[in-house]
Amino acid sequence: MDLSMASMIVRVRLFAALREEAGSDSVDLELPEGATVAQALEMLGSRPLLDGLLAQLPVRMAVNRAYADAETRLAADDELALIPPISGGAGPHVRVIAEPLSSSDVSAAVADSRAGAIVTFEGVTREVEWLEYEAYSEMVEERIAAILTECVKRHGLLEAAAEHRVGTVPLGEPAVIVAASAAHRAEAFAGASEAIDRIKTEAPIWKREMARDGTAGWVEGEQPPIDPIRGGETSR
Repeated sequence: MDLSMASMIVRVRLFAALREEAGSDSVDLELPEGATVAQALEMLGSRPLLDGLLAQLPVRMAVNRAYADAETRLAADDELALIPPISGGAGPHVRVIAEPLSSSDVSAAVADSRAGAIVTFEGVTREVEWLEYEAYSEMVEERIAAILTECVKRHGLLEAAAEHRVGTVPLGEPAVIVAASAAHRAEAFAGASEAIDRIKTEAPIWKREMARDGTAGWVEGEQPPIDPIRGGETSR
């Protein structure tokens, strides 16, 4: 490290295989002031005990207990946690993407040999030239995953999945697809219905519509409920 540069100390928390390989549950890194998460990972990857494992193990990053991406800037005394895949299953299939959605792909994500029914819902752009969707993508994916997990438990589903498109969605194309599989159709219908209703009211997604007369404007929505997943005052 260039000693002429101001530096800071960031503590990196390690878990599971990373902790075991390093022989410690944390590592203190000396980084240049304003360094990013990516720079911290690069420095960690140069350590003999962690280089091989970090190269092959996908991890999520959290800074001070909030999920972060590689470009997040760090400050002195921050806590950077490296979170390996969580045991107990990968969770429901959730994607927020700018590309066109595929109903068959979402349905395939909930396929199960025990399923007697798979219900798929498509929310399609109508009556306008296009809708433009903007999302707080990282939070959207976590919120939708939590909604689907609750729907699986509440309705006895086998699997649930959802994909939401961002950016411009032309007339007639799906902006959101939800799929649910269950042993019987009643459970699959109920689970898919609750999932799409809650995604529309709880996921931080906004849409702007372009009317056929050329005018555009943001569509009015509702204030999201207070932390419905973690048991806030409007918890279900």
